Amino acid sequence: MSDGLLTRNELRSSAWRPLFRDVYADAHLTVTHRHRCTAVARWLVPPGTAVAGRSAAALYGVGRVALDEPIDVLTPKGPFPLPSHPKAAPRSVPGGDHRQEPAGGDRQDPRVGRRQGPMTGLRVHRGEVDPSDVADRVGVLVTTPARTCWDLARWLDAVEAVVVIDGLLARRLTDVSALREYALARAGLRGWRSLLRAVDLADPGAESPQESRTRVRLVLAGLPRPRTQWVVSDGGRFVARLDLAWPEFKVAVEYDGLWHDDPEQFHRDRRRLNRLIGGDWLVLHVTARRLRDDFDGFVAEVREALRSRHHRRQGRTGHDRARTWK
Repeated sequence: MSDGLLTRNELRSSAWRPLFRDVYADAHLTVTHRHRCTAVARWLVPPGTAVAGRSAAALYGVGRVALDEPIDVLTPKGPFPLPSHPKAAPRSVPGGDHRQEPAGGDRQDPRVGRRQGPMTGLRVHRGEVDPSDVADRVGVLVTTPARTCWDLARWLDAVEAVVVIDGLLARRLTDVSALREYALARAGLRGWRSLLRAVDLADPGAESPQESRTRVRLVLAGLPRPRTQWVVSDGGRFVARLDLAWPEFKVAVEYDGLWHDDPEQFHRDRRRLNRLIGGDWLVLHVTARRLRDDFDGFVAEVREALRSRHHRRQGRTGHDRARTWK
């Protein structure tokens, strides 16, 4: 603007899209999470601040942060500085992002994750930041996978923290032993017990966030920990792979997701389940609606299934008895 390349009215036109206060992108650009993080790292936070939490996990390819959600950042303790800029000057980042810095340093405090136009701002967390806890990923400072898990365990409830940690484990960005070591090395600091608890609940075998949520909530409800992606075979022949299973009881839980709208997939799934029934498996199904509206009822069903199979095993006399439950 100071060079006469753009006017404020032009920035308000349909040719530009606001990302944050005084941060703009070409309206034809398909804005991604990385674009937003790049803009934040370059112009909205002081040096040493790293993209963190769920926002960091998304940069690692785990989960997603919607374009109307705040970006989580971690900044060293102390006042959040608001640098002043004596002249307004358009700035750009790879991909076509532009920032116009207003004259006189009149910039809104970016600490508040409020909406700026159609986008959200920042969610700022303060804490001790060791240099080994951050890494540069294509020009964006981001917390390491281990530090990301630490922060997730502190900032989110146990279920949602484990959902993201499962994803990081599944991508082999870290592992359970490394996370335990990380937590124990920080014993006494705020959050170390939360990370240990989350790691104990985590499982790299989970293949979707909803599977993770189902598993963790069942365990937190007091049920035995299930095995993930359990393979059922018959004489060495593959029969099925189950989302969650208690193989000693031949009880399984399957999460029914949106792919069931595919008739061919539905056909294959039901054929697979019929073969499981022939192998004496009891399979319970859960949907997003039941997870949301009737999880207690679902827990009761799983508990009863496990209880019935446990009693049945205790009642065996050396040969299989006929199934007597419905």
